[in-house]
Amino acid sequence: MSVVLVTGGSGLVGSAIRAYVEGPGAACASGETWVFLSSKDGDLKVRADCEAIFARHRPTHCIHLAAKVGGLFANMREKVEFYRENIMMNDNVMECCRLHGRDGKVAKLVSYLSTCIFPDKTSYPIDETMLHAGPPHPSNEGYAYAKRMVDTMNRAYTEEYGCNFTSIIPTNIYGPSDNFSIENGHVIPGLIHKCYIAKRDNTPFVIWGSGTPLRQFMYSSDLAELTVWVMREYHSPDPIIVSVDESAEVSIKDVALSVAKAMKFEGEVVFDSSKADGQFKKTAGNKKLRGLRPDFEFIGIEEGIQKAVDWFNANYETCRK
Repeated sequence: MSVVLVTGGSGLVGSAIRAYVEGPGAACASGETWVFLSSKDGDLKVRADCEAIFARHRPTHCIHLAAKVGGLFANMREKVEFYRENIMMNDNVMECCRLHGRDGKVAKLVSYLSTCIFPDKTSYPIDETMLHAGPPHPSNEGYAYAKRMVDTMNRAYTEEYGCNFTSIIPTNIYGPSDNFSIENGHVIPGLIHKCYIAKRDNTPFVIWGSGTPLRQFMYSSDLAELTVWVMREYHSPDPIIVSVDESAEVSIKDVALSVAKAMKFEGEVVFDSSKADGQFKKTAGNKKLRGLRPDFEFIGIEEGIQKAVDWFNANYETCRK
């Protein structure tokens, strides 16, 4: 029997994985039990809490999603907190996976990295071999260095203890159960909330920055399916980029206009160029993924944004914002 422990299980990706393995047409394999943790189950920054969770559930597998995350401006304000809190969580989860699994140690740990931790000055598209090839963008160096250490320690645990630890590098994720905070959320959920307010209050829809930066966005259900596949089928300490194709890259301006269209917003759209843009582009190549899953079909950006807007409108009173 397999017990899969998902940290951060109530968030954007955790909720999508839960829907994938438990919902209609569920992809839960025979003999798998899934446990989705939230902050109510314990503080992963505290070693005793983490050990108690592993002792209680005795997992055979772990998908580590829990992290301190935020958008550009949150990362710029709280570099120390983004570094320290992620380092503590990652260290505790990794060591508990080594010591407290059902068979002495967990059979598989899958952690999450991010394309924003790649070097600021690099060539494109970025790939898995370039992760440590230079400093990250100064705006998010606290978060970036903490996450880079996950990749380093995956190899170290594999070499020293024979652990099966790996990591996924997703591009920008959006979808149901996201954090729609305007101050601390990521791009698409923040824009959806802003546009909702602009439509409600009959005010301009103001986007921070010029709108020119380019990004790849992935709907959460696609990432959920690929994460479960990585857990079951991909066995290497080397990370794997999970991303839409390079041709799917879009500007923030195009995303904002898609949000306005999905929200049926007919007012003025304004780009506030006095606000920082952050890194202009960080195009990720998915050659390794396509070599293993050549026929996987991603949800298109307009369809995904419409789904996310519809979910936000339906859940406005209770969603994170």
